[in-house]
Amino acid sequence: MSERSSGRQIPVVVLAGFLGSGKTTLLNHLLHRSGGSRIGALVNDFGAVEIDAMAVAGALGDSTVSLGNGCLCCAVDASELDEYLERLARPSAGIDVVVIEASGLAEPQELVRMVLASELPDIVYGGLVEVVDAAEFDKTRAAHPGIDRHLALADLVVVNKIDRVEDPEPVLKTVRDLVDRAAVVPATHGRVDPEFLFDCRPSEERVGQLSFDDLHRDDDPEQEHHDHLHAGYDTLSFVSEQPLDPRRLIAFLDSRPAGLYRIKGYVDFGPYDVRNRYAVHAVGRFLRFYPEPWPAGAGRATQLVLIGTGLDTGALRTELDACVSDGAPHTDDEAGMWGVLRYVQEAEDPEA
Repeated sequence: MSERSSGRQIPVVVLAGFLGSGKTTLLNHLLHRSGGSRIGALVNDFGAVEIDAMAVAGALGDSTVSLGNGCLCCAVDASELDEYLERLARPSAGIDVVVIEASGLAEPQELVRMVLASELPDIVYGGLVEVVDAAEFDKTRAAHPGIDRHLALADLVVVNKIDRVEDPEPVLKTVRDLVDRAAVVPATHGRVDPEFLFDCRPSEERVGQLSFDDLHRDDDPEQEHHDHLHAGYDTLSFVSEQPLDPRRLIAFLDSRPAGLYRIKGYVDFGPYDVRNRYAVHAVGRFLRFYPEPWPAGAGRATQLVLIGTGLDTGALRTELDACVSDGAPHTDDEAGMWGVLRYVQEAEDPEA
């Protein structure tokens, strides 16, 4: 018998890139820097395993993960993806995020399509991360032109092995020209801050999902500041005790700038829906709202965190300030929430 939904959203991140670009290195890095989060991994289209990110004892191979309690290796094809996601998403597994490491020769858009088509209530698309080998980029692109298409679909591009090129700017410029509004992050040895991809579970409980107190904390004192993982991206926290106007917010979200990779938090739409706050989850071009009742006794406010690269945070704050309602009554504006409701996933029938 399958377990009931936990009611929380588990992001599924598709990790793609050509052979040798550093996907497994990046995934291993995420495992060891997850801050206590439990990561479920579908590795190279072959193995479905659950990994305790704080106690992983082995190394990721092409089709297996060795843990302290043994090794699990299962054959997976496209028709089984939802089955494995369901297993990883069951509440007893305690999984916080799922990473699908695609084969170096895979078509990542197919995996993205399957994740988006998932009917599992606890699963939400977490973005397509494409890894590029900076040192081999020109040669690989010449031999495999399809890489341009993969980059155009990506939500985040990690330009890895940046330390192996004398001047990384030409590669970074080419990648930025090829992507469609995706964030582009340079990296060495796959070192990308996990907070850029998913919310790390802290060692102590946080209140809500918006505490970023340790976002810029680094546990390696020998690293210079410019080598810190957070140096490659910008963050903006936005709080408003006044409700937001749904039309203005949708206009902002529909025109969000290149490089704005993630938006998360809660929105208060005031008189448009006095019973619910709206959890918002945006990654790349993907956007969803999840209405939920206001917690008893909770103060009503909008709280958002925006994460990306090359952001003009001052301009973004100005645009968000312009989304604050002017206080005029809108209770008779039945069409005001239509734009938001376009991005609300239909709720399951609890009796089904």
